[in-house]
Amino acid sequence: MTLAFVPPETSSAPQAPLSDLVARDAREFGVYVRTGGWAFGLMVARSVRPGGQGADETPKVSAKEFAELAGCSPERVMRYYKAWDRAADDGLVPQFEALAPGQEVELPDSDVWLSYYVSRNSATSERGTAITEAAEAEGIRPTKALEVAENPTALRAAILADPSTARAARQALLDRVREDPDLQAELARDVVRTDDLKKAVATESRSADRIDYVRQIAESGQIKTPAGQTVDAPVDLRQEAERHLSLIDELEEDEDTGEWATEAYGAMKSLVVEAVEADPELRVQERRTKFYSSLQRATKVFEELTFDDVQEFVEDDMVQQLEELQQAIATAIAALRGTREGAARQE
Repeated sequence: MTLAFVPPETSSAPQAPLSDLVARDAREFGVYVRTGGWAFGLMVARSVRPGGQGADETPKVSAKEFAELAGCSPERVMRYYKAWDRAADDGLVPQFEALAPGQEVELPDSDVWLSYYVSRNSATSERGTAITEAAEAEGIRPTKALEVAENPTALRAAILADPSTARAARQALLDRVREDPDLQAELARDVVRTDDLKKAVATESRSADRIDYVRQIAESGQIKTPAGQTVDAPVDLRQEAERHLSLIDELEEDEDTGEWATEAYGAMKSLVVEAVEADPELRVQERRTKFYSSLQRATKVFEELTFDDVQEFVEDDMVQQLEELQQAIATAIAALRGTREGAARQE
């Protein structure tokens, strides 16, 4: 069986006349599509009298009377009033005094409306003002920022569910924490009280220290020897530090630098030791510095011993350890003197 397409029957009956009410709704809908809230702002601006004008000076009514006629709150009317006022100050629309009830004027595009209209009472508070200013600085609509601020639970849900939102929140917190000592302290307490975070911070801190070590060699051209001396780095060692540093700097922001930092740090440490051993003069100076450092530590430890109350707990092994220490010191002194005398005879 073959199916054939049968066009629908066209009715020859005349169409019903267009309702004036339908036509009016269509026109008003078109105006709103093109102008957004400006259409309603104009209704308020041409019908609500400005402050300072008496009822006998204009056919306009007060915001309270207009709200009663509209069946809404005076606060809502005033939000439209203030939005129009701000736009008038910027020259986008006529001032209130230039408008009369029923007057039509050319309105700005609908997208511009949200830059002037704030639909929330919180926007007039000190907190709301700060949020509005921050939103404008970021180039976004204040209404969006205020909506988020009024619903922290929704913000939390978005952060928990969406990695990109979490990253944006992290960056915002970092920007905020630089200027907020109280928030710094709170975040620090949260970190030290959370084991996983504490370990992560320790790991990242270690990586940062290792990268700084490599960066210092690459940028300053100096190395710190194991004994603590600061000397000029050999050219090849500095070039190797620069190579490692460039690899680290090329990593993406979300890439883990830990492995790269460990590799670079280990390589630099080995090269520093090799550089010290390859330079006879530096090698002797390094050993001399190590010896002095050990001698000073040992002296400080001994000087910190107190014997004022030792009679209360003195034991034989204490005396024995001090006697052995005395003998070791005497042997060391004799060896050092012998070395000096031998060097003097050779001269």
